[in-house]
Parts: sequence; C-alpha cells; structure tokens
Amino acid sequence: MITASITKNITYKEDKPTITLLMETETTKEIRVVMRKGQEMKEHSAPKPIVIEMFEGEINFGVNKKVLNLKKGDLIALDANLPHDLVCTEDAIVRLTLAKADSIKRVNDVVS
Repeated sequence: MITASITKNITYKEDKPTITLLMETETTKEIRVVMRKGQEMKEHSAPKPIVIEMFEGEINFGVNKKVLNLKKGDLIALDANLPHDLVCTEDAIVRLTLAKADSIKRVNDVVS
C-alpha cells in the first residue's frame, strides 16, 4: 500500500509551476502540478499516454488547435506524443498521471 496527499505541503512558486512526485506505483507516477494564475507550461508532449485531473482552480488547456477551459473536477486523457500546453487562469492544483516509464525530469524540463 502507498499513500499520499494532494493537499499537504503545497508550495506556490512565484516564477514557475511547482512539480512534486506524490507517489510511484507499479504502473504509474502520480505528479502534483501547482500553478499560480498567469503561469504557463509551454507546448510539450509525453512519450506515453497521460491523464490530467483538475483538483482545484482553472487552466486553459491547448490541444489539437483547441483551447479547453478545465475547472475543478475535470479530467482529460491524452494519447502519447500529442502536443499540449497549459495556461493557469486561476491558482490551480493539477494531478498528472504518467506511465511508469515516463520521467518526472521531463515534466520539470517543461517548466524550467
């Protein structure tokens, strides 16, 4: 059994999103992305499918030449290698599920 909390020890950085590994299972890595209003994650893609859950706040999520306004409770699943970007429109906490083979370093590189 593995446990974690999406709401404990939250840190909002002023200059870029905060990326935290919450847990690693046999098949996934669960990541918390904490963003302030106005922060962005430039266009990028993941080598494996991902799932994004809006825990708090609001983001504009660009994918397939569309912008989706994601709010608390929304989920989106993306296939591998699908370019996407995020712009935070209200302070947000996002849960990102990565494949075990994916890297948290890759996610950190997007916000650097």
